[in-house]
Amino acid sequence: MRRRGACVQNLGKVLVIANPAARNGEGKRAAEYVRSASATLSSEAFDFRMTESPGQATRDAAGARGYDTVLVLGGDGVIHEAVGGLMQLPREERPTLGVIPCGNGNDYARTLGMGLDWRDALSRLVFAEARPVDVGLCNGEPFVQTLSFGLDAAIALGTHERRRRTGTRGTLLFVEEGVSQLARNRTAYDYVCSFDGGASQEGSMLLFAVQVGPTYGGGFRICPDADPADGRFDVCIARPPMGFLRTALMLLSSKEGGHLRLAKRSLVLARPQRLHLEFDCPPPVQIDGELIEGSTFDIRTDPQALTVLFARERARL
Repeated sequence: MRRRGACVQNLGKVLVIANPAARNGEGKRAAEYVRSASATLSSEAFDFRMTESPGQATRDAAGARGYDTVLVLGGDGVIHEAVGGLMQLPREERPTLGVIPCGNGNDYARTLGMGLDWRDALSRLVFAEARPVDVGLCNGEPFVQTLSFGLDAAIALGTHERRRRTGTRGTLLFVEEGVSQLARNRTAYDYVCSFDGGASQEGSMLLFAVQVGPTYGGGFRICPDADPADGRFDVCIARPPMGFLRTALMLLSSKEGGHLRLAKRSLVLARPQRLHLEFDCPPPVQIDGELIEGSTFDIRTDPQALTVLFARERARL
């Protein structure tokens, strides 16, 4: 296995898991570009798996024993699936994970400093650095960037249909869906939560974010100080009452983390390693941008569970 923290100049034996439908079909063209450029990244030939159905990336990654690197080409959804497969392998046999962004939010690529364009990411992979990172687990399902409940989850999930209907992508997609959700869906949900096995706390929330990395929704910095390798989540809870304008200001200012100052009195912040969360009725829930359902959630970190490729110069994009 590759030494952690080492500069990577040869990716070794590589499995590429690519979503050809990513970014309205751009994923297919990106995969062909990677195929043609693979000789610059490794002395060994790349193996390619093109996903054709939900869950295929999980199965392909779970079968990646013997590879040095798994490169995932697509958005946060296919990364989420692939991580679920890698986590099925014994820790010592998990290949290093690399990301080639070709989605709409690309939030995990931002965390890794890999840019937002697949051509740029390839050049960054040449001198990437392998580092251990944490993986979150929600009711046993792995996630590497974000888990959220309430308004922001409704926005993230609503972008799927809006993208199909309008073709909008990137941050604008999340902004448009945010305006739509704000106008018709500011439901508050009652919950009971405990952090790190402590006393139960009751509350009501509009938004409840549990972050491994600092952003979601195409770069909104809800938990701007979240570190994917510190063994802890960063949690941000927005409490009611909040009217339309105040909620809109909170969400818009979160693009640069300004909500922590502007909406300070309405926010609860925490940095637990694990939490137990129960809702009176099921809220909208997203995990790395994908739908999950339920009203009771056990959430914990698995510290340094994966080795992941970071750009040598990590930029906040």
